[in-house]
Amino acid sequence: MSTLPVYPWRLAPDGYATARQLRTRGLRPGGQDVAAVLERPRRRRGPLVAYLYRIDRAKPVRPMTPAKRAALAKANAAQQVCPNCRRDAGYRIPRSLGMCVPCHDAPPTP
Repeated sequence: MSTLPVYPWRLAPDGYATARQLRTRGLRPGGQDVAAVLERPRRRRGPLVAYLYRIDRAKPVRPMTPAKRAALAKANAAQQVCPNCRRDAGYRIPRSLGMCVPCHDAPPTP
């Protein structure tokens, strides 16, 4: 079993990228294993770790199908309906509130 190379923060060689960096280039890891690890030191806890993938082995992002686009739109629309007043808030309901802002800010009814 081989160990992964570990690089300090911002010093990874060219040819490696995180999953988020791949995504901005229109790529995805495509089933490849993690090729290296990037570590950022922190003062009070263990290092912050980022996994790196090889860019030359990355595959293009799969295109969005009409069915997938419709399912995503339906899921986003469901998260905009307030469970309290049943109205479309026009934004995603914050999980921290659990309801739209007007319902949350309204004084309690006796």
